[in-house]
Amino acid sequence: MNILIVGPSWVGDMVMAQTLLMCLKQCHSDCTIDVLAPEWSRPILERMPEVRQALSFPLGHGVLDLRTRRRIGRQMKGQYQQAIVLPNSFKSALTPFFADIPVRTGWKGEMRYGLLNDLRTLDKQRYPLMIERFMALGYDKNTELPKPYPRPHLDVIAENRDAALQAFKLTTEQPVLALCPGAEFGEAKRWPAEHYAQVAEHYIRQGWQVWIFGSKKDHPVGEEIRALLIPGLREEVANLAGETSLAQAIDLMSCAGAVVSNDSGLMHVAAALNLPLVAVYGSTSPDFTPPLAEQVAIVRTGIECSPCFDRTCRYGHYNCLRQLPPSMVIDALAQLVGVPVTLQELDG
Repeated sequence: MNILIVGPSWVGDMVMAQTLLMCLKQCHSDCTIDVLAPEWSRPILERMPEVRQALSFPLGHGVLDLRTRRRIGRQMKGQYQQAIVLPNSFKSALTPFFADIPVRTGWKGEMRYGLLNDLRTLDKQRYPLMIERFMALGYDKNTELPKPYPRPHLDVIAENRDAALQAFKLTTEQPVLALCPGAEFGEAKRWPAEHYAQVAEHYIRQGWQVWIFGSKKDHPVGEEIRALLIPGLREEVANLAGETSLAQAIDLMSCAGAVVSNDSGLMHVAAALNLPLVAVYGSTSPDFTPPLAEQVAIVRTGIECSPCFDRTCRYGHYNCLRQLPPSMVIDALAQLVGVPVTLQELDG
């Protein structure tokens, strides 16, 4: 049985979609799974053992381009017995329709009658978690989801990890604290740089080094964190935001002894690497898309106006983040991280 997954458009969602792939493999051990998704997602999909191949989708988020979708669909004719469409948009259901895949599964979403022939009506009370909404599409309607739920797990090849370390002249002789201070959603998900800097200082003084991860847009905040540290400590921080590829970021993050992250795609990557993780929540809530790992601490202020799910603070104060003290994160890390070990000790 060949199954095509039309994947989501965000890093965190793509990581969480692995729960569906795991369920499909449990139900159909001999099935093959291909994922049609943006090219940027290839490093994530290549680290999922359930995926046979990542199929690059050339259109950007929100682009209709019926001709291209029809061409891609026709190239896929006869290759798949089922398509599962994870995004809820009209556009995302077009390619499996043009491919004439016999079973096309997805939630009702945006005007998809006819495009999907296994159309499901979402009961948000029954499936409050995003992973539940993904996994449910892998089972027949009204099937109870088996528990415990699978957790995403990204495989890292040691040779790729070592090549990334060499490329950026990094060593793992000191334990690594990874910081992920960015968030694509907006300012209301970004814990202040000065708070991150205090956490970094605390761990550097204990003999750790700090690596900062993120996109090009996050590079300035990484520099701000470095600038807030005094000379002598600043040199223990490597600002990798915007410098690495996504593949390199995943491989380098796997070296970390602990991670502090905003609610972001990299938070889900850290969880899928099964790293000790402190997740900082401000305007959003862990009730829908929590990090899925064994060693996770979620910190939040829980003030009256949070969660609001706004990109920017409607009151302008961002107190849900500014009033969350570094000591709370440091205490949470202390509960997660015992005696730090080096990568060499882990491998040995």
